[in-house]
Amino acid sequence: MLLVLLLAVVAAYGYREIKRGRFATHAPTAAPAADSVTSAQEKKDSRYACNGRTRCPQMHSCEEATFFSQHCPNTQMDGDGDGVPCEQQWCR
Repeated sequence: MLLVLLLAVVAAYGYREIKRGRFATHAPTAAPAADSVTSAQEKKDSRYACNGRTRCPQMHSCEEATFFSQHCPNTQMDGDGDGVPCEQQWCR
C-alpha cells in the first residue's frame, strides 16, 4: 500500500512539473520532411529554443517572442493574427 502511495505522489509531482514546462520534451513526433532541414538548421543556429513557453509574459524581448511565434508550436502571442507577436508588451 505504501508503494502505491509513493508512486501516486511521484506521478503527481511529475505531472505538475511537466505542466510548468520544466520537463519539455525535444523529441520530434514525426520524421522531419526534406523541406524542414532549413528550419531545423535555423533552430540550431538560434540562441533560443522551444521549451514550452507560449505567452508574452514569459518572453524577454521582441526578438525572442518572434522566434517562438515562428518556430514553436501552440504559441499564444499574436492575438490579431498579423504576424507580429506581443505587440502590447515587446513588439510595439
